[in-house]
Amino acid sequence: MAQQRNLFSFFKKGQEGPSRGSSSSSPLHGIDGKKQANSIEFRQQHAQSENTITKSTQYSEDNIGSSGSPASSPNLESTPLKNSKEALWSKFKPPATASIVVKPPASAFTVAKPPDSDLNGATSRPFIPRLKRVQDEVSQGDSPGGTCNSTSDSNKRRKLMDVLGVEEGLPQGSKWAAAAAKFEWLLPNKIKDAMGRRPDHPLYDKRTLHIPPDVLSKMTASQRQYWTAKSKYMDTVLFFKVGKFYELYEFDAEIGQKEMDWKLTLSGVGKCRQVGVPESGIDDAVQKLVARGYKVGRVEQLETSEQAKQRGGGMVQRDLTHVVTPSTRLDGNLRPEAVHLLALREDTLDGPHDNALSQGSVAIGFAFVDAAAGKFYVGTINDDCSRSALESLLAQVAPQEILYELGAVSNDTLKLLRHRTTPGQLPVMMTPLTDEFQEANFAMKLMKDKKYFRSGGSSGDFRGPWPEALEILTNKHLAASALGALVAHLTRMKVNDELLPNGVLLSYEVFRGSLRLDGQSIVNLELLENKDDGSRAGTLLDYLDKCVTKFGKRMLRRWICHPLQNTAELNDRLDAVEELSSREEMACLIREDLRVLPDLERLVARVRGLAGSSNLGVVPMAAKKVHQRRMKTFGEAVQALRGGFELLEKLQSCRDGLGPPKARLLEAAMSLGDGNAALDTLEAIDSCIDRSSSAIKLYSKGGATDDDNDSDSDELSALEKEAESLMKVMLSFNEHSELWQAAVETLARLDILISFAAISKIAAGPTCRPQFVQNNNVGLGGSILDIKGLWHPYGSGGNGGVIVPNDVELGTTRKESSVNPRTMLLTGPNMGGKSTLLRATCLAVIMAQLGCFVPGNSCRLSPVDTIFTRLGASDRIMEGHSTFMVECTEAASVLRHATNNSLVVLDELGRGTSTFDGYAIAYAVLRHVVDTLDCRLLFATHYHALTTEFASHPSVGLRHMACSLLQSDYKSGKSIGEQEIVFLYKLTEGVCQQSYGLQVATLAGLPPSLVRSAECASNAIKTKISSAFDAALVKEGLPHLHMQWFAALVEAFSFDEDDFMETFICIWEEMRRSSV
Repeated sequence: MAQQRNLFSFFKKGQEGPSRGSSSSSPLHGIDGKKQANSIEFRQQHAQSENTITKSTQYSEDNIGSSGSPASSPNLESTPLKNSKEALWSKFKPPATASIVVKPPASAFTVAKPPDSDLNGATSRPFIPRLKRVQDEVSQGDSPGGTCNSTSDSNKRRKLMDVLGVEEGLPQGSKWAAAAAKFEWLLPNKIKDAMGRRPDHPLYDKRTLHIPPDVLSKMTASQRQYWTAKSKYMDTVLFFKVGKFYELYEFDAEIGQKEMDWKLTLSGVGKCRQVGVPESGIDDAVQKLVARGYKVGRVEQLETSEQAKQRGGGMVQRDLTHVVTPSTRLDGNLRPEAVHLLALREDTLDGPHDNALSQGSVAIGFAFVDAAAGKFYVGTINDDCSRSALESLLAQVAPQEILYELGAVSNDTLKLLRHRTTPGQLPVMMTPLTDEFQEANFAMKLMKDKKYFRSGGSSGDFRGPWPEALEILTNKHLAASALGALVAHLTRMKVNDELLPNGVLLSYEVFRGSLRLDGQSIVNLELLENKDDGSRAGTLLDYLDKCVTKFGKRMLRRWICHPLQNTAELNDRLDAVEELSSREEMACLIREDLRVLPDLERLVARVRGLAGSSNLGVVPMAAKKVHQRRMKTFGEAVQALRGGFELLEKLQSCRDGLGPPKARLLEAAMSLGDGNAALDTLEAIDSCIDRSSSAIKLYSKGGATDDDNDSDSDELSALEKEAESLMKVMLSFNEHSELWQAAVETLARLDILISFAAISKIAAGPTCRPQFVQNNNVGLGGSILDIKGLWHPYGSGGNGGVIVPNDVELGTTRKESSVNPRTMLLTGPNMGGKSTLLRATCLAVIMAQLGCFVPGNSCRLSPVDTIFTRLGASDRIMEGHSTFMVECTEAASVLRHATNNSLVVLDELGRGTSTFDGYAIAYAVLRHVVDTLDCRLLFATHYHALTTEFASHPSVGLRHMACSLLQSDYKSGKSIGEQEIVFLYKLTEGVCQQSYGLQVATLAGLPPSLVRSAECASNAIKTKISSAFDAALVKEGLPHLHMQWFAALVEAFSFDEDDFMETFICIWEEMRRSSV
């Protein structure tokens, strides 16, 4: 296909060119290049039959018929070309004066024929290089004398290109070559940034461009306008307003052609490559390009041509007024999820490095913004070389764009940031910055002087040298520097005027007194996104999200990232869910009113931002449109807030009719706004808005709306007065922003709690309210987990939709006053449900600590401080990590951070390497967690020797997932590998002696003969290796645990041979009781 594209890329209508000879074979013989000659002597001897030539058929004007089609060529008609591309070509002959240039491969010489030679090429002329010849020929096609404008022939040629699968390339004539020569400083081998650095320089700034001064001085006024703006925004697609059109040039024109399928022409400022769109379609074009991940800016005309003449002539003034990016969109078609822009500042931690993990320890200050909500967050983290804390931050925030300091970020951090991609979504933008990362004191002075973050209820007030949100942080200077870089970037993106003055500044803790979920656990458990396509299908978020408001959905995502640990707050949520479940009528009433509310959070934030904006915009011609947009936004926000408070008033009526609620959260929601003067202010503001016409306006003092004036100046003056009045009203509105924010959060909380109540009603199985117990009340370590009848909330599809409940007991008290072990060593067949049980346990704990009912008959647990997971088998090729490396990294995180209140889930640790090495790692990790950490542990494995090793350990319980082989297959004499296995998915005491891998292989469709061979090999291996394996354990210092105990007993006590067994049993019983 590449060869075909080259063949026709130089095809162009134009003046009749000189006649060339042709081969006696097919005119398109050189398409596949199968018969090319490789030696100069051969080509000289067979010049007449050269595989690829340039053919130009001459036609006189007398041979052109009335239809404009050329006369037939005897030579082209004589060759049979049935069922071939040549036959198609012969059906669609070019116009008479067109010059067909068939481009050969670069390695081939071209033999050209003189004008006076016949079609058989009896004579030849001196050799001319192919590139020179093609350029000359196409140049003739560009001459003014060229004709052939027939629409029918153009359509025929287009059809031929489609049939052959060939793209008609860009014309490369003299005009295009001359245009390219003007911009040679844009070529990859000559381009530089504003500081004159080449792309291979470590500090190269791809956002800027160096334009040679002599080139800039020779440009016209319009050219200088464009390239001056573009040289500062090379990372942005820049629309340039020219009259009634917006145009893209050079690099941006290529993007416009590629993404929008616009026609590329040679025109515009300085006769360069250009595409354009009328001003009526600019908003749609910007939205589409931003949705595909581009930053898009608009250079607007600040005056009309008449105004420029009145000013004294010269060029119309233009300026870059808008820059829209996927991470800084404030309005328009926004997706419901929060979109974040994240800035990071890193510094190396000083101190002793006692292990490999601490050697790469860093402190990271971060700041991120949800532009649509107008909220800024700052925080710091300390991290080791595994970057687990940073990975958790990225999983929680899910940034669309990341800003980092160029040349000041470690390789471990860069490696994680660059490969932070999610299937099915836009790739994360990586934006390196240079001068934007300033020292903390400079950044704070700048924000204090400009009076940023002055919104009510914000922690950005400068009561001292630091805002309140930064004062509480440990490495506040790093967070302040990151915030300064974020502010500088937003200023460059032209959104500082609306975002920063009234922005809300808050502190952010990655693990803020909540159940800690590291980034790997969020991914392993598929809490927010699935691993297949990055969507929400099959995730906990999708299961719990029955919310009907967009701001409720966003709050639910934040809840899932930060489950609670405080039992009082958890019981408040559970009380509300339980009461909403019992008061179904009230819940349905609230839900229906919530459903009609718009995105209140973003509307209130938008009004807050507009009140901080100084004017109607820098484009006078668009002032009326800007004002109408602001007026519409303000009217929608006021009306929506009134609807929200009316809903809360209905709750109060429900309280009067059904009695006061028992749940504290519901009582607080009902009492919100009682007798508050802010509600009267909201009603007064709403009464000033005139919605009688399509254009929303403010009532004038006389009670009527402002009328349009005939004079443009009078109209602009009236518009400025109305905008000033609107600004005053919005400032009055923002005086109660804390109340509006409290109302939005209350409504979002109600939406989530109703969603939790609905889930408990529509669940596929039984659900229960979890009961929390204090850690110091039970057990040795105090932590328990007791779930009766546990089932996976949304993972029963693989079992035909049938729920199989199981009991998970860790650290619980038995009837005989003994304690269940806090470690479950789980075995079972492949596909037996081990991983599903592990995930269901983790999901039940998370749901319980979210304040949601749990899938099961009963649930008692001590609050979990951290969940660690090592699930599945996957590598990270882009990070250079193999499957086993990933396993060991996750295990190291467990050993480093787990406490006795943690829940650890390890699934088949050690399977990524050899059997002996994998067993050794699994044994060592299991022994350390059991004997040292003493936390709640679920350990699934296929290393059956571990069950023998820990069979007598008082802190380890052996369980397996039950299965069965069909008795009919056993009686029929089938081999074990060919017998059909039935998975029961039931958690049972004891050990599963084998993994039934051969039966699963049979289910997978492996040939029976292969399975029988594998069975014979398996039996032979088991016989030969079992004894060697046990010997290796003893040799390497890993004897069975009960062997160690027995040796200690024999050494510590002396007793007769007759009472040996009786004494041993007595000592064992004493040890068992003492461990209770």
